[in-house]
Amino acid sequence: MRMPGMFFVAGIGIAVFIEFLLISKKNKSASDLILTLWMFLIVIHQFVLYIFITGDVYDFPFLLGIEHPLPLLHGVFLYLYVSFLTNQVPEKRRVLLLHFVPAALMYLYLTTFFVLPADQKIEVYRNHGAGYELFLVLKRYAITLSGILYVAWSALLLRKHRNNIRDQFSDLEKVNLQWLRILTYGLGGIWFLVVFFRSDVLILAGIVVFVFLMGFFGVRQVEIFRPAQLPAEESEQRKKYPKSGLTEEVSTRLHQALIRLMTEGAPYRKSDLSINDLASTLGVHPNYLSQVINQKEKKNFYDFVNTYRFEEFKRLIALQKNQQYTLLSLAYDCGFSSKSSFNRYFKKATGQTPSEYSTTFTGNPVNPA
Repeated sequence: MRMPGMFFVAGIGIAVFIEFLLISKKNKSASDLILTLWMFLIVIHQFVLYIFITGDVYDFPFLLGIEHPLPLLHGVFLYLYVSFLTNQVPEKRRVLLLHFVPAALMYLYLTTFFVLPADQKIEVYRNHGAGYELFLVLKRYAITLSGILYVAWSALLLRKHRNNIRDQFSDLEKVNLQWLRILTYGLGGIWFLVVFFRSDVLILAGIVVFVFLMGFFGVRQVEIFRPAQLPAEESEQRKKYPKSGLTEEVSTRLHQALIRLMTEGAPYRKSDLSINDLASTLGVHPNYLSQVINQKEKKNFYDFVNTYRFEEFKRLIALQKNQQYTLLSLAYDCGFSSKSSFNRYFKKATGQTPSEYSTTFTGNPVNPA
């Protein structure tokens, strides 16, 4: 039991360290504040589970009972964190308080237990919740429902986010929040342990792994959508194309100007090109430009820009003078930001790796390094 005990203590220590980093972080965003509160909750939950496993909880009878509603809060904080990080928060933010009602009601019910003398509390626990059997059954169903609901809800928000960024950015390496999807599914895994195994040891082990992931990814994550880039209300407005006020004549002129800019100015060579950049150059609102690209090109912004990068890459590798350069250096010249993003888009567009395509297309393979 020594190694598992050290593992659990290490998990608590890391959670405390992350909490310290979050508290000391300057200029906290709303998502940072949510993560700070969530990590504090995780520290408390880990500690309580740990003393239950070691049996030391009976030395702290005032802590008995506080663990029951905690699983209902983790899903809420995951949802809130995803919502704020991807700027998909409801306009009426007061409604977010409703998500805490189930846990609050559970604590309210448990007030009758909290006021019991310490020896009676211990007796209830040692008799497997005698007198609270119905509560324990309802709690299990509530936790199961909460887990399914919030993990699924958060996954849907992340899917929506993925679609949004493809209409806003030409490179997704720093804005895809893949790590947050991992955390979402990781929390789903913890719920699986809670529902089907109900083992404090396994649940705590799952939470420790979850904390390791949060520590590795979460603290260094920056917000993707700044207010100047994609306000939530503009994101919703952008979807209502029939009411956008963009006439067919204006749309056609804007499309022609866009194609001329892409052909003559080659803005796609800028690796972090965003729709705001192009809209600023053309002197139009980003929503209008997004609408034109979606409707005229039948593409999102990401595919639209990377099509130009891909065509430029094909043009460059066909030139004999470029045989001395590597495929990756040519890709960088075209605006691709990394080897992984280049290979991913290339495989999607051609079904081949860049090296395979180069050999087939030119008959003279270029150095892929």
